[in-house]
Amino acid sequence: MSNRICRWGILSTANIARKNWLAIRNTGNAIITVVGSRDVTKCQQFIDECQASSPFAKVPQACGSYDELLQRDDVDAIYIPLPTGIRKEWVIRAAAAGKHVLCEKPVGVKPADVEEMLAACKQHNVQFMDGVMFMHSQRLPKLREVLDDGESVGKLRRICSSFSFAASEEFVSSNIRVSGNLEPLGCLGDLGWYNIRFTLWAMKYQTPHKVSGRILTQAGRADGGAPVPMEFSGELFFKEGVSASFYCSFLNENQQWVNLSGTKGFVHVPSFVCPYYGSEVSFDVNNTKFVTRGCDFNMEEHTRRVSIAEYGNSAPNAQETNLFRNFSQLALSGKPDDSWGQIALQTQRVMEATLASAHQDGKLVDVS
Repeated sequence: MSNRICRWGILSTANIARKNWLAIRNTGNAIITVVGSRDVTKCQQFIDECQASSPFAKVPQACGSYDELLQRDDVDAIYIPLPTGIRKEWVIRAAAAGKHVLCEKPVGVKPADVEEMLAACKQHNVQFMDGVMFMHSQRLPKLREVLDDGESVGKLRRICSSFSFAASEEFVSSNIRVSGNLEPLGCLGDLGWYNIRFTLWAMKYQTPHKVSGRILTQAGRADGGAPVPMEFSGELFFKEGVSASFYCSFLNENQQWVNLSGTKGFVHVPSFVCPYYGSEVSFDVNNTKFVTRGCDFNMEEHTRRVSIAEYGNSAPNAQETNLFRNFSQLALSGKPDDSWGQIALQTQRVMEATLASAHQDGKLVDVS
């Protein structure tokens, strides 16, 4: 492996790979050397279009086979945005080929899938990480300071989050995220993964002892097998009385927010998954006071905005760039950090438990 540059291969021409093409280009410690697809013509078109928008000095090569890509000696790390239903095989095969693996979420269909993937990565001494970009934003360390200062929020009691977008009729009829064969977890896997991950981060990776879930709406493609969740709500219950709720949906217009409330105030985090377009990311600290003076009953707003100089996307300091830069550093170090895989496995287990509850009419399920 190069001592300075991590050489990436992209396994698939999924649309999200376009965003991450630019992210890799902006890292300063990584390049793309090859893109793989089962359709080499489509693969070349993908490369041409991305290269026209965000060119590498050396044009990445098109590869008409996933196997061929994995065997190349000019690839150190693999980015895998393949559908969840077929992802496990290629993560394990990439690890066996000695390639570091960054894959999209949900990582697997079942926790057992993730356990197999992590075992393969451990066996072959390669880094594993899931593609949750907000984990690499500089907003999180600043938010942690506020949550832990003892005054802004006080003792944390409640976490609420929502992540949704309104899918088009075309999406519902043809997108892989509505296919029970390719993406059986539907909106829970595609969106709820972020709600659950943020909650676990806020709780310093304490596992909830019980959870409940509800599939509020489901649908499926005519050719896609069983229907998938289109709208899902969940509740997580932690020790010491902390609770969390989340809502994810393919049916409501864009919402991405988290509220973290406690005994002294609450924090509102807007657009927590994909930051609003601009040159900074932020959150609001609210210490509302209810004051009475004679016959005056005043609800007083006491809000301060905390901002961090970080572009929302497409910049060297954006969160998606930080993701690939941080991963590349780990890959280049030769010392994999297993904690990233364990966080992904914990997220998968909690998500699986909420789904199990949903299939039992919302019955409380013990995560352990």
